[in-house]
Amino acid sequence: MATSAAGSTLRYIVAAPVARGRGAHRIRASSSAAALPAVEGAMDVVSEAELREKGFMGLRKTKLVCTVGPACVEALPALARGGMGVARVNLCHGGREWHRAVMREVRRLNDEEGFCVSLMVDTEGSQLLVADHGGAASVKAEDGSEWLFTSKRTDGAHPFTMHVNFDKFSEGILVGDELVIDGGMATFEVTEKVGNDLRCKCTDPGLLLPRAKLSFWRNGKLVERNFGLPTLSAKDWADIEFGIAEGVDCIALSFVKDANDIKYLKTYLSRKSLEHIKIFAKVESLESLKNLKDIIEASDGVMVARGDLGVQIPLEQIPAIQEAIVELCRQLNKPVIVASQLLESMVEYPTPTRAEVADVSEAVRQYADAVMLSAESAIGAYPQKALAVLRAASERMESWSREENMQKLLPQHQLAIALPDRISEQICTSAADMANNLAVDAIFVYTKYGHMASLLSRNRPNPPIFAFTDNANSRKSMNLYWGVIPLQLPLSNNMEDNFKQTIKLMKSKGSVKSGDTVLVVADSDLNRPCAATSVFQSIQVRIVD
Repeated sequence: MATSAAGSTLRYIVAAPVARGRGAHRIRASSSAAALPAVEGAMDVVSEAELREKGFMGLRKTKLVCTVGPACVEALPALARGGMGVARVNLCHGGREWHRAVMREVRRLNDEEGFCVSLMVDTEGSQLLVADHGGAASVKAEDGSEWLFTSKRTDGAHPFTMHVNFDKFSEGILVGDELVIDGGMATFEVTEKVGNDLRCKCTDPGLLLPRAKLSFWRNGKLVERNFGLPTLSAKDWADIEFGIAEGVDCIALSFVKDANDIKYLKTYLSRKSLEHIKIFAKVESLESLKNLKDIIEASDGVMVARGDLGVQIPLEQIPAIQEAIVELCRQLNKPVIVASQLLESMVEYPTPTRAEVADVSEAVRQYADAVMLSAESAIGAYPQKALAVLRAASERMESWSREENMQKLLPQHQLAIALPDRISEQICTSAADMANNLAVDAIFVYTKYGHMASLLSRNRPNPPIFAFTDNANSRKSMNLYWGVIPLQLPLSNNMEDNFKQTIKLMKSKGSVKSGDTVLVVADSDLNRPCAATSVFQSIQVRIVD
């Protein structure tokens, strides 16, 4: 057991270094805290307030993503205070100036008001088979009504006509096939093919929304067709360049077919030295499910886009597929967002259905890294209330999971092949076990690029993970890791100085107090390249004096 020098503000309970290439040693505490540089506040204001109010174990672990739209632009500061960790801008809707204004407002909130909100943009993708009736609102399709689905371009709305965005949309479709709108909002039977157009009779009445998604079914199975279109259209590339210019942190890639889609975009960003921009694969098609593991391994994270996914697979399969994707992402150490229709009724009503709350809670129980509001915040009447429900449901389910010790049921999976990476995995797995078994108050990890923080998060420990980095991009990328609170401040290769610096900072904010127990995980060389072999890693458990 190591002992600290007289006058130290810290003392060890346990020190467990792991060394490679030289003799192991313990870092001893020094009493010369005055030599440390002054540090400005680094924790985001939401986490800081939560910590003061609820203590370490009351900190929310599940991250909250809000889609920004006309309904919530003015409410962005309130959403940030309400726990929004990622602002998602869907580039399918709105114009450049509007998108730019939203992104700059998010950056202003971070720079001037102390928030840490990451920016995510969605590409439109090659969205085949999107139909529009030409009006601004929904249109009711009555039972037995006859409709024309056409690719011909016309101005304005025409009665009983839907305009499809793709000329060859009817190729391979037979009379008698089912045409399903938005996964079941309305259903038609194809009664006649007229050139490239289809005449259809409504067999299941419902609402036709603007930009409705179509799918065709035959004998209970999706009619699969490959039109050979690229995942990224010319518009998508222009949108990506726009996002880069505006400093986005994440790009959500729509309608990913296979891992090559991800690799191509990553190579493009790498050539521009923009590796810090993370690529999230949206799993929303049958093709993406067929190549799921390869897609997850190639990406930086995954979004389970249940709305579009439900257009292509039977609805009853969605829950099992969601759980399988969430578990596979955790096993492969990739953050996963559960999205679409979580609180759909709150688009119109101030309270959700109990089934919707149960849906949110199930995603949290599955240990998804994040849950997301779509229409609820973008166009809904109650964006702030929807976020408050999302936050409250997440916090309650997390509390229950801790009480029931659900973390112990999570299976482990060896990721790495190279020995240095396997050692890092084992250290983080052991650190999470120690943190739970010793009931420490918090985990501190010092990381340049966020890798050690992600490995800790993967184990879903009970205490919160405070990840300290001197890299602004790494801080934003860690915003989607379950249980991780990223902080940015200057770091050195001297772990003792780093720990004193962070304790001094957090004491000054009232975030830690004497008697708190902290488990510390660190690499000895924070300035090494990502892929370099670390020569010394350690786990320490310390009590704050």
